[in-house]
Amino acid sequence: MRVNRAWLGLIVLMLPTLLVAMDMTALLLALPQLSADLGATNVQQLWISDSYGFMVAGLVITMGTLGDRIGRRRLLMIGGAAFAVLSVVAAFATGPLMLIVARALLGVAGATLAPSTLALITNMFRDERQRGQAIAIWATCQFTGGALGPVLAGFLLEHFWWGSVFLAAVPAMALLLLAGPVLLPEFRSDQAGRLDLASVGLSLVAVLLMVYGIKQLTVESVPVIPAVALVAGAAIGFVFVSRQLRLETPLLDLRLFRNRPFTAVLVGLVFAGVAMAGTGLLVTQYLQSVLGFSPVVSAMLFAPMGLGVAAGTMAAPALARRIKQTTAIAGGLVGSALGSLLLIAVDVDGAIALPLVMIGITVLALGTGPLFALGTGLVVGSVPPERAGSAASMSETGNYFGGSLGFALFGVVAAVVYRSGMDGTSPAGTSDSLAGAVAASRHLPAGQGAELLHTAREAFTASLHVTGVVAAVIFAGLAVLILIMRPATRTTPAVIPGYEATRS
Repeated sequence: MRVNRAWLGLIVLMLPTLLVAMDMTALLLALPQLSADLGATNVQQLWISDSYGFMVAGLVITMGTLGDRIGRRRLLMIGGAAFAVLSVVAAFATGPLMLIVARALLGVAGATLAPSTLALITNMFRDERQRGQAIAIWATCQFTGGALGPVLAGFLLEHFWWGSVFLAAVPAMALLLLAGPVLLPEFRSDQAGRLDLASVGLSLVAVLLMVYGIKQLTVESVPVIPAVALVAGAAIGFVFVSRQLRLETPLLDLRLFRNRPFTAVLVGLVFAGVAMAGTGLLVTQYLQSVLGFSPVVSAMLFAPMGLGVAAGTMAAPALARRIKQTTAIAGGLVGSALGSLLLIAVDVDGAIALPLVMIGITVLALGTGPLFALGTGLVVGSVPPERAGSAASMSETGNYFGGSLGFALFGVVAAVVYRSGMDGTSPAGTSDSLAGAVAASRHLPAGQGAELLHTAREAFTASLHVTGVVAAVIFAGLAVLILIMRPATRTTPAVIPGYEATRS
């Protein structure tokens, strides 16, 4: 494949990468308006919001391996077409159930896109330096999309109805379908074997139960159902792992974990996702409920976190040319730890609170860039080309698990610290959440309401301080892990039996 064609193909692959990331976050601002128009209940709003992410997380393993077997470009085209059609269906949904189903099917389509794009990049760029640059651009699109999703949604909602948030994906997917067959090569493995449907079912159920359990831990007052979901998911996951180790052609090649750098980087991706998601959860609430910014303004103030990761991923290849990749990743993570510690210095209403938060999340995010760019490159570059889809799906699954786990763990820690700060000194119903205290203050005399708000905001700010410390410990621990791992051994097989790369 000529170099120019490869870079043009990368531009095409940036479209679905950007759109899938934006679709994960853009709905946050549109949810109140569409819920009012469709008459959605609280439970229906939860499913409208979460069904997309659940299906992406549950099916990304299957889709990554399926692309290896039927052709990555073919799967990408199928997924892109389905994403465009379902976006139109979601935009013109006439009821909550129709929108929930459309969002879930959008998740199925979205699950085909991320592993296919990353695996195709691995095949299109065989030169290590060019592949590193291409993966950095791919990672940049992911995080830029996540950061710009709420901003774009806010702009569209000011001028159009809520369905425009979904329709924004259609032109990009149409361009993918037109240019993809011309600019993207096809890659597949002739000896991949049939798709094991039992493994597909086991992986889907295990991931869905575990992601559901993790998410619900933060919202259930009695965590029995989430705990049962987690235990059941873990048990089914064990059955899935046992089956993969017995199959000659498994859905997920667990032998990849014998590679220590591969395993270490995946652990890093998961726990960096934990720290970033947890910090993001607390910072967005702090901007709105403590500093008093509107959701749209808060989304814009929070955008530097996604843009910081994007800048870090873009700078990573140049950094790796000057120092070792592991040193670049570890150094970035140390920077992330320092950025996290800045959150300890914020207060309830000080003049420097907002600048400290902005600088803190930007430095934190910037430092993770080398991990997401170079680490992802290490993961997909440590396997033969015909297994790139499976490796890419592991990377993506790790990201989803990390994000879900971060929301749950940091949410629980923040709730404990907040309740300790309130410590029975406030009216009933206000010690569970800052939102409850804000609502209760409206029904109290002015003086008591102001005192309650100040106490609640101080308690929540204390939880943000603890979040900064926990995130710093995670990032510092990951830096140590990356430094002690052995460098990945580069092996580029000249001929792989049964592997065929066809170009059209």
